Amino acid sequence: MALCSKILALYLVHICLLLSFCSALDPFVSYNFEVSYITASPLGVPQQVIAINGKFPGPTINVTTNNNVAINIRNKLDENLLIHWSGIQQRRSSWQDGLPGTNCPIPPKWNWTYQFQVKDQIGSFFYFPSLHMQRASGGFGSFIVNNRAIIPIPFDTPHGDIVILIGDWYKRNHTALRKALDDGKDLGMPDGVLINGKGPYQYNTTLVPDGIDYETVEVQPGKTYRLRVHNVGTSTSLNFRIQNHNLLLAESEGSYTVQQNYTSLDIHVGQSYSFLVTMDQNASTDYYIVASARFVNESQWKRVTGVGILRYTNSKGKAKGPLPDAPNDEFDKTFSMNQARSIRWNVSASGARPNPQGSFRYGSINVTDVYVLKNKPLVTINGKRKATLSGISFVNPATPIRLADQFKVKGVYKLDFPNKPLTGSPKIETSVINGTYRGFMEIILQNNDTKMQSYHLSGYAVFVVGMDYGDWTENSRGTYNKWDGIARSTVQVYPGAWTAILVSLDNVGVWNLRTENLDSWYLGQETYVRIVNPEDTNKTELPIPDNALFCGALTKLQKPQDISFAVSITGSRSKLFFTMLMAVCALMSVFG
Repeated sequence: MALCSKILALYLVHICLLLSFCSALDPFVSYNFEVSYITASPLGVPQQVIAINGKFPGPTINVTTNNNVAINIRNKLDENLLIHWSGIQQRRSSWQDGLPGTNCPIPPKWNWTYQFQVKDQIGSFFYFPSLHMQRASGGFGSFIVNNRAIIPIPFDTPHGDIVILIGDWYKRNHTALRKALDDGKDLGMPDGVLINGKGPYQYNTTLVPDGIDYETVEVQPGKTYRLRVHNVGTSTSLNFRIQNHNLLLAESEGSYTVQQNYTSLDIHVGQSYSFLVTMDQNASTDYYIVASARFVNESQWKRVTGVGILRYTNSKGKAKGPLPDAPNDEFDKTFSMNQARSIRWNVSASGARPNPQGSFRYGSINVTDVYVLKNKPLVTINGKRKATLSGISFVNPATPIRLADQFKVKGVYKLDFPNKPLTGSPKIETSVINGTYRGFMEIILQNNDTKMQSYHLSGYAVFVVGMDYGDWTENSRGTYNKWDGIARSTVQVYPGAWTAILVSLDNVGVWNLRTENLDSWYLGQETYVRIVNPEDTNKTELPIPDNALFCGALTKLQKPQDISFAVSITGSRSKLFFTMLMAVCALMSVFG
């Protein structure tokens, strides 16, 4: 029995680890995340950043499609926390999406365990804290979902995987940025661009001070690597390039692409891409890795450039000279849009299952709902500067929408988000889109602002079928790509332009539709799409998790948590395993 006691103790402390043995068919993969503040100096100035397990950026989550994933979060911040798994579709389980419309926050000093399955997905994604603009201070990391071994990938297996997180960065932390927005101010120009949490290599002594730690990626000559590049920044589109190397685009947010070479590619806030890069240059010097700001006054924004180093193992010297040029189209965004249009879905490649990605013929499905969503420059409502979507500035309710549905709490939200932009005065509302289960929705994102926007829809991959400058009209449908438009979760909308997406509403739940630009998101530029199966069945949505947190009108249901307890023991699978373990121990006591 001493052995059983040790096993039980290990279970109580490391439940997530033990869960990895629960199912041979769909294995568990477990992680423990301690989210805390640390001091770092990515741009040479000490500042408070958000770390995971003491690291900034956080660790890479690396799983295989259909794995069950358990991630225990220990919140050591001084404010509430939620982690969102951007692009992970949470099939049948919006309970695990980590956004305020679906989850109550994890209070300081508490644990909470996310448990979900990466069902029928592959690709490159990332995670981040979704409350209070916390992503502007860090807390982000890469989320890789690999193919099962029996499913071929549409390219030779790369020599290695390399994760590159790029993003604009402020020396002020998220609380200071939040206060600026609350006070009616703009965030202003970022202080720099980070690559994997590090500042720029000193390619220019005037623009870059000495003593900044920069990212170095070491590679073997002649080998091909898969680079997974994510823009995790606050609000700036970035052009990504590697000196003298071609970027062969292979995948974007879970969809294999038609493979095309680019010398550089614009990556907008919240977007992820996989490139195949062959190390085919001589090793006379190292090479620059560059992420530079786009669609801004380039002469003023020169210092907002991320620079890392690509180093061959046989390199003979440091990188030197000017950076490789970005596209020369500061005042003509047609080049960037044409580049975006050139990204196509590889309809013959298998995705997460052994059938072609394009076997789902989205272009032949009848549209059941059409929503034209328009954003404009900031407006003043009740004396406060707000961002709007179709004239509505969204306010998150105290009781999450999905929780309010579960417990039939009235008055939490309105199911009245308009199909077309409001013509009257803008208003602050918790207004939600009423989606039709198994419907096929057309969404037109109209950007009537002067800033680049990118939009994300949780729970789905959307088909990007068209984009153009000017105002969208019914005639714009004649330009749609109804055959191989890329399926992805985050799409850019150019200033003074529109982007059209199609989405099959087959995932029951409450799903966030938002701008990825943190300042506009914080000020209300979002809504939710509510998808309900009229038949009450667990086949289309999983039950509320055993460890659900309660807040708002349901606060009285929340039991206090023993904060000294290292890991919350939750979920039907873990309880089943615990019961099985107890039975094994009982048998051991009988048979000695």
